[in-house]
Amino acid sequence: MGLKATPITDDLVQLTRFGLVNAYLVREEDGFTLVDTMISGSADGIVDAASGAGGSIVRIVATHAHSDHVGALAALADRLPDAELIASQREARLMAGDRSPEPGEAEARLKGGIKKLDLSFDRTVVDGDLISSLRVVAAPGHTPGQIALLDSRDQSLLAADAYSTLGGVATSAGPYIRFPLPGLATWHRPTALETARKLRALEPSLLTAGHGPVRRDPIQAMDEAIARSA
Repeated sequence: MGLKATPITDDLVQLTRFGLVNAYLVREEDGFTLVDTMISGSADGIVDAASGAGGSIVRIVATHAHSDHVGALAALADRLPDAELIASQREARLMAGDRSPEPGEAEARLKGGIKKLDLSFDRTVVDGDLISSLRVVAAPGHTPGQIALLDSRDQSLLAADAYSTLGGVATSAGPYIRFPLPGLATWHRPTALETARKLRALEPSLLTAGHGPVRRDPIQAMDEAIARSA
């Protein structure tokens, strides 16, 4: 299935398919929080990776509605019926097929493959909410309702597609020559740049992204990425 599981810290395992797209297992006292599900066909490998890491998946967080992040969500919901399904209210609406804008939202065309799913989320979250040890950080721009997650235990940042790290650290505020896909799929670039600055201000100890390797001590690289995008 081409899935690789890489322990990053005692509480974090990176899951990667084909060296290109990532999901993450975050260890909590009651089991794993799975952050994103990668592309379709990943469900069996994700469940096996959780078992291999010594736990089971008790909740699944979708950071945003693009199909390379929620491609296996429906299959996992079927396989893990007791797992809590979580997303932002805005992205849950997108995944239900409702593309109407929010009042006051930037006028821009949705890009990338928005995945329509026939399922209901158990919980929708907003900026500042807690998902066990993870604090929700609103991270719009790449999509209207994308969220990032900050681990309160060690300041690890799960940035979704607000940043990518494949070929170097980049924001999704525009195409990065070494890996342009996140920038090309971004809904509203000025908002994406604002989000990149917001996440950098959190001073994370570790940066994870939807695409690319984990970066430790990422502040300088984040500053350079923001400067390129400005």
